[in-house]
Amino acid sequence: MGRDESIDIINDGGELVQAKSPVIISASRSTDIPAFYADWFFHRLDKGYSVWINPFNNVRSYISYSKTRLIVFWSKNPRPLLKYLRRLDETGIHSYIQFTLNDYEKEGLEKNVPLLQERIDTFKRLVDRLDSDRVIWRFDPMVLTDRISKDDLLEKVERIGNQLKGYTKKLVFSFADILEYKKVKANLEKNHINYRPFEKDDMEYLARGLMGLNKSWDFTVATCGEKIGLEQYGIVHNKCIDDELMIKCFSEDKQLMDFIGYHPENVQLELFGGKSNPSNKDKGQRLFCGCIASKDIGIYNTCPHKCEYCYANSSKMIAEANYNRHKQNPYFESIVGM
Repeated sequence: MGRDESIDIINDGGELVQAKSPVIISASRSTDIPAFYADWFFHRLDKGYSVWINPFNNVRSYISYSKTRLIVFWSKNPRPLLKYLRRLDETGIHSYIQFTLNDYEKEGLEKNVPLLQERIDTFKRLVDRLDSDRVIWRFDPMVLTDRISKDDLLEKVERIGNQLKGYTKKLVFSFADILEYKKVKANLEKNHINYRPFEKDDMEYLARGLMGLNKSWDFTVATCGEKIGLEQYGIVHNKCIDDELMIKCFSEDKQLMDFIGYHPENVQLELFGGKSNPSNKDKGQRLFCGCIASKDIGIYNTCPHKCEYCYANSSKMIAEANYNRHKQNPYFESIVGM
């Protein structure tokens, strides 16, 4: 199956336009669609398409859902998805959730997310509705500041992990790469957060601590997009858009399996454990990202969480203005209502 093939669709204005038709949708690395745009997304799913705006040149592209077989949701508060999961089941489209569940309440780094216990309750409710393979816990990113030490981070992870034992199979984490991400550095400095970059010793200290905690949880522990290898501690490199998880959970879906290149009956592929096609890697992501190809439908500067370290918002004011514009036109083709 071709990647993001173009097809003709009729848009809301009655025009015939060309649209990309991705098999896997990412919703989204760029904003929190489940928390703030769930009504918009499921309306657009019913309509069969939405509009994505390129952040570098503002070019608008049509994204058709006619061939979509899987949606990967990313969120810090996916509670609004609960009322839509049955509708998603009825479409026959599969899903799983990357649930970022941090504990920065005391330090105020995530002022607009719900209380921690409410988010943990949401996590458990989603697992009860889906299963523990399909709701993945992310502690992302880990941030060191003058108020958050390495041991503080381990205590935060422990408090959450003890409550999620039996509710998920995987913990994914990353180290805040402040010097590499100019927007993150600028946002932290603008918000007077006295951060400290991670050194190799810090990362290894946390790796040892996490794997010590994991003796009682038995999660798969993985890093997201990190250059450093921590395999000696039992920590693997993650694939957030994960072909292996798709094979495990959705192997009966021939269209999805064809897209990722998984053919268990093929003797040649069986020599490699029946795994999917390595050429399907998403070349648009960071060098050490393991994700396979998907189409992200989110837009930067639209997330009202407005976390202090955010890489997706360059300005809280712009994010708020875009969200207000969305609320004035909540079912428009694009998230930003224009």
